Amino acid sequence: MKNYTVKRYESNYFSDWNAFISKAKNATFLFHRDFMEYHSDRFEDFSLMVYDEKKLVDVLPANRVGETVYSHQGLTYGGLIYNDKIKLISVIEIFKNILKFLYDFKIIKLQIKIIPSIYHELPAEELNYALFLADAKLIRRDSMSVIDISKKLLIVRGRKEGIKKGKINKLEIKEVTDFKEFWNEILIPNLSSKHQIKPVHNLQEITKLNSMFPKNIRQFNVYKNGIIIAGTTIFESKNVAHSQYISGKKDSNKLGGIDYLHYHLLTEVFNNKVFFDFGNSNESSGKKLNKGLVYWKESFGARIITHDFYEVKTANNIKLNDVIV
Repeated sequence: MKNYTVKRYESNYFSDWNAFISKAKNATFLFHRDFMEYHSDRFEDFSLMVYDEKKLVDVLPANRVGETVYSHQGLTYGGLIYNDKIKLISVIEIFKNILKFLYDFKIIKLQIKIIPSIYHELPAEELNYALFLADAKLIRRDSMSVIDISKKLLIVRGRKEGIKKGKINKLEIKEVTDFKEFWNEILIPNLSSKHQIKPVHNLQEITKLNSMFPKNIRQFNVYKNGIIIAGTTIFESKNVAHSQYISGKKDSNKLGGIDYLHYHLLTEVFNNKVFFDFGNSNESSGKKLNKGLVYWKESFGARIITHDFYEVKTANNIKLNDVIV
């Protein structure tokens, strides 16, 4: 097997990292260093860069907690990021070298959140196979609700009635650059009262991220007589529009706010995308399913793909020694 050079990311590699991400076949803006480092105070970065001689061929966005490295706990998905020219055998060899590097660094386990295939610009499941060869263990599986926008929308009667209510009530949908209204009047109060949690991104963080990625992070609000009643925050990548946050006031359903908003997004704003991703409807690390939430998504025509999480022992690098015949 070929030996690749594995290095830890350092700040002087900032430009090289981002240049590689911009051309990778399975990367999104979440892997840009500016996005990764907005919460750098919460995580010990342990991102890796892999070289074939002097050429950068792979990166692994990651953080470390004790004797475990994660890809990356502050990101929705992760794993090995590679370009469109890489071949399966090379990925297996790269993964072996990464596991060996971590093993020599006294890291016992590597946990990876696989990048869902809808975010790939080209087929990119080489890592999935390498994980199988290394006897990785599936430790979590979420169910993601996804709409193939190229197909006819399979909207059920209840959602159609909600859309109709939105039209009758003359609701107004606006894309805004100020996140304060949605965060302070709807999102924070709803998450606090219903789930006793806060948004993953606070107002300052989402505002900063939007300033750095204005084409990727977008806010859409719904108004009735000039008063906000609902909204959604969209994370947009090349092929996918993802609803990062969806929330509305108590009377928004009676007015058709959220239904009307998402019909507008699907048919007018993001109709040129390949997929619309509503995200998962899971709790307890994938072991429980929120019935009402998944029903709402599926009644808009969403269907399920899985988002898998794996754990592999770094000592298992030896299992990749003789797999190529």
